[in-house]
Amino acid sequence: MEGLGLVGAHEDEALRRGALRIRGHNAAWVLPLLLLAAIAVLDFATGEQFRVVSWAVLVPGTAAALCGVWTTAGYAVLSVATYVAVDSAWPRQYQAGLPDFILVGLGGVLATLACEVRLRGERRMLHMQDIAETTRRTVLRPLPRIWAGLEHAAVYLAADTEARVGGDFYDIQPGPHGTRVLVGDVQGKGLGAVETAAALLGTFREAGYHEADLATVAERLETRMLRHRLHTTALGRDGGERFATAVLIGFPEDAQGTVEVVNFGHEPALAVGPHGVRSLPGGEGLPLGLTDLGGGLPPVRRVALAAEETLLIVTDGVTEARNRPGEFYPLAQEVARAVAADPDRVEPRHLVSQVRDGVLAHSERHLDDDTTVFAIRRVGGEEPERGRLRS
Repeated sequence: MEGLGLVGAHEDEALRRGALRIRGHNAAWVLPLLLLAAIAVLDFATGEQFRVVSWAVLVPGTAAALCGVWTTAGYAVLSVATYVAVDSAWPRQYQAGLPDFILVGLGGVLATLACEVRLRGERRMLHMQDIAETTRRTVLRPLPRIWAGLEHAAVYLAADTEARVGGDFYDIQPGPHGTRVLVGDVQGKGLGAVETAAALLGTFREAGYHEADLATVAERLETRMLRHRLHTTALGRDGGERFATAVLIGFPEDAQGTVEVVNFGHEPALAVGPHGVRSLPGGEGLPLGLTDLGGGLPPVRRVALAAEETLLIVTDGVTEARNRPGEFYPLAQEVARAVAADPDRVEPRHLVSQVRDGVLAHSERHLDDDTTVFAIRRVGGEEPERGRLRS
């Protein structure tokens, strides 16, 4: 019974997404009806030299694109009935006759079948979207707005608007050694990138809780990336050369005015405050999975962070968003301009919304890469103590 209910819900959802709506009500059935009425009126208005009643075959076809199966079938029957009524009103010598009658009837049957095929495809698409959404929630687990003494906001935009899932990842992990944050971007797309992101997040959640030293957390992430690549190669799948850029940030409880940063070749985080925007240490380190090529792990840098400042971390879907002339989105300049106009923009939710809207406007909603915007800042209160005991 649950399966039948899910299919029915999916069909309803498919119809809602594709339907014309007026004041929240489905009005898709109105357009075929108006078309049928217009054809009947036009047939009488044009005279016997130009009969258009056979155009009624367009009505069920229009309904098939907008309505459900039973509505389309109803319009198929109504079109045939209208054809008979209108054509019979003319003298015999001017009637369109049996050939057009067959055309209208056959068109209705084919339109009904086409509507069923359309709805099956939409149900299949919705089912795949449900799977993608479940995968996204599993990889990017939902977090409360204030968690472990940190207020955060995030937005994820998939380059493929139907996919809803990609290789960008982020998480917050409280623990006895402070709160750790990880934001990153796996090279490539598809389920392989999602699998890699899930592997890194799993390691981060364990190491971020248990390890006292942020450098050890970084080392664990690099080791996990290398192991994952070896496993993928052993299975004969693509992704043996996959890597990930990431920013690992620690919020130590014994130093409220600082943060620790490890940057694995990622876009540098921005510290956004009422007095301006500054960049944290950049991505001089190699991405996860490539540190064995030289230089070893990137260093842990301790950076001052004022209480009123918010950390803004984005993936390259933001910084590489282009407008029509090919210009990149000027993230730092746009954020600085917005904060100067309204200091309340430093709040994570406002900051994320500002960047999201700016990127979509700059690129005219054409994203070439998955895009993540993540903002986080410290808050007061007892939340850090409660966050210690939670995963």
